[in-house]
Amino acid sequence: MLCVRCRTGTAVTDDGLCTSCPGARPPLPGGAEPEPEPVATGPGGWGVGTWPRSPVGLSRAVTALLGAVIVTDLVAIGRGLHLRALWQALVEEGDPAVHGSGGVSAERLHSVAQTGQSVVFVATAVVFIVWFHRTRRNAEVFDPAVQRMGPGWSVGGWFVPFANLWFPYRVATGVWEGSVVPGPEGGRPTVSRAPLRLWWAVWIASSLLDSFTARMEGSAETPEQTVQGLGLVAAADAFEIVSAVLAIVFVRTLTRMQVERAALRAPRTGSGQLTAP
Repeated sequence: MLCVRCRTGTAVTDDGLCTSCPGARPPLPGGAEPEPEPVATGPGGWGVGTWPRSPVGLSRAVTALLGAVIVTDLVAIGRGLHLRALWQALVEEGDPAVHGSGGVSAERLHSVAQTGQSVVFVATAVVFIVWFHRTRRNAEVFDPAVQRMGPGWSVGGWFVPFANLWFPYRVATGVWEGSVVPGPEGGRPTVSRAPLRLWWAVWIASSLLDSFTARMEGSAETPEQTVQGLGLVAAADAFEIVSAVLAIVFVRTLTRMQVERAALRAPRTGSGQLTAP
């Protein structure tokens, strides 16, 4: 049986942990039960030198970068529609302005806007995956029983062709369930997955639309095809803005859930307030 936390080592304890995981010990000779190790917690219940670790700082960075994605998309839409208008004038009125200095400038600004989109998107993807991995590791501490895939898939799942359309979502559902605050009787209350499902559906649709429009724009040979391609690219950018907004909602909601779940681990004073040890 594999360890329920790291999914790599062999489980040796009653709670399914291997000797490599923090807080795990091999069974003592003679069947004696080892003394439970206290969980070191900092302010708010977050781990000190171990998991869980606060995702708040990373969530703020992801939110800021997603905001930058929205800004660059808006700029790209504006530049793209301006360039499209010049090509449409050529198609409908025979206006050759698109081949003049104005058209060259519009092409250059549109290219710069697209480059800015790519740079910001890559930076956002890196920080998002780091945040996603942290929430996955935290969920392993909160509730390992509901985790469907190992922590490594929170990173690797994004880079496996075709599987990246499904694996990250499976990881996210386990993180979501593991981050729900238990009810007063220890039960697991149902929390709507709407933020997760909406974000994932729009993200997949946006990714497929981006791939399609990139091919359309790259293969355009006539002015009419260029007009059509630029229109589709602007539509794809608008769809990406919706995806970014839903991603912000998902990130903030899941982070808040983990903050509330971690607070249950913090030591309490007689007045019931959370305090650092």
